Amino acid sequence: MQSPASSPEPDHGAPALASVVTDVLDLDAAMASVEARRVRALARAGRLALMGRAGRPASSREADLALREVASEIGAAEHLSDRTVQAQIRHAMLIAESFPATLDAWQSGALARAHVHVITDIGATLPAERHREFDALAAAEAEGLSPGLLRTRLAALAERLQPTTLTERHRAGRARRNVRVVRGDDGMSDLIATLPTVLAVGIYDRLMQQSRALVDARDARPPVTATRDSGEASRAPAGGAPVSGRMPQAPPALDVRTPDQVRADLLADLLLTAAPLSDPTRDDDGPGTLGAIRARVQVVVPALTMLDPGRENADPAELVGHGPIDAATARRLAESTTRPWDRVITHPITGAVLHVDTYQRTAAIDRYLRARDRHCRWPGCTAPAIRCEVDHTHDHALGGRTETGNLAHLCQRHHTQKQFTAWRVRQREGGVLEWTSPTGRTYVDEPLPYPPAVAFVPGPRRGAPPPHAAPRPSEESPGDG
Repeated sequence: MQSPASSPEPDHGAPALASVVTDVLDLDAAMASVEARRVRALARAGRLALMGRAGRPASSREADLALREVASEIGAAEHLSDRTVQAQIRHAMLIAESFPATLDAWQSGALARAHVHVITDIGATLPAERHREFDALAAAEAEGLSPGLLRTRLAALAERLQPTTLTERHRAGRARRNVRVVRGDDGMSDLIATLPTVLAVGIYDRLMQQSRALVDARDARPPVTATRDSGEASRAPAGGAPVSGRMPQAPPALDVRTPDQVRADLLADLLLTAAPLSDPTRDDDGPGTLGAIRARVQVVVPALTMLDPGRENADPAELVGHGPIDAATARRLAESTTRPWDRVITHPITGAVLHVDTYQRTAAIDRYLRARDRHCRWPGCTAPAIRCEVDHTHDHALGGRTETGNLAHLCQRHHTQKQFTAWRVRQREGGVLEWTSPTGRTYVDEPLPYPPAVAFVPGPRRGAPPPHAAPRPSEESPGDG
């Protein structure tokens, strides 16, 4: 008896891609389950090693030797070093004992390894007695979020569970700032600077702006050619005929550096000479404008936290795209900036942006969008809004209006992807973007609400304030975000 023939898999178009996506998701879930089971096995191996010493006090050295013995056994069987396996066992024990809800979600396929790393990395900064509480809340929050967005959400959650203020921990962290060189291969080394996050992000942003200005100026230059007989050079302007002028016999070498290489060269120039030597805007009379470029960072500072620094754990200031910053740094930024601050009025329950105003005339729509979006609105992208482009959800050329309900921030990568691929998007009320993939799958990206709308409390009580948080403003009138 012959079984009925199964229908062949589609081999082209959206149905074929949909089949591939389904296979990938099924395999991801299966791999997640296997990885979680391996973590449980390694954690059990660690417990077996420590149980072998039960009955008498074990010194830390004895415990380490016991773990090393078990790790050597597993490592030999897997053809791995015992050091690698021992590190895996310690990490597995941390996950199994301190983050059991996360491990369960991992084994069920609801989370991937990257999500688990985010949860354990952030959770490990909390005291051990807070791990289980954080674990339950983080596992419930993680489903449906990319690891990057999850890190942003959990950083704020971890602050609410910290027994000490961010200012106290930042003060201790600043004491660890340093610069070090790690020698590499082929005459190269890594220069590593451990700095306060605001400074590190500002430095990187300035390098990004400067490298973009240099590359744009380089690409805008007309081509240069040299004649063979007279050493004359012809520079072809954008409009047409060449203009003759003297130049060296050999034409200048073309600048073919990648943006990464440009940023590395700019960093070296700035540190060694205090001004970029490769400034394409420089003229013979002095330095150009590239050195005038300054860093930009986007900071959200809750008004009540500015007034009462003791609230900073419940409602911390945020360096957008990178997580909470201490109240003292936020206050210094607020006091020293020459740019107008935007006041963001948010709904006290939902956290939605209701209104944005300022005491100086600025681009009101841009202020509103920066306050609402805060980052690129492609699902899972965390690029800060200040480095994104404002895009018409419904193309302006096709009749889309220039209003907040038809605009959203997209980074250059995802702006291009929206324009030139089969992905489609529509904007719903409240700035919610509904993305449709080429296979017909739908992904919803909602603006990240401002506190106190986010209640990281599992269970049926909706709208309850999070633990250790300050009381929520009255529901009779909107509060300042």
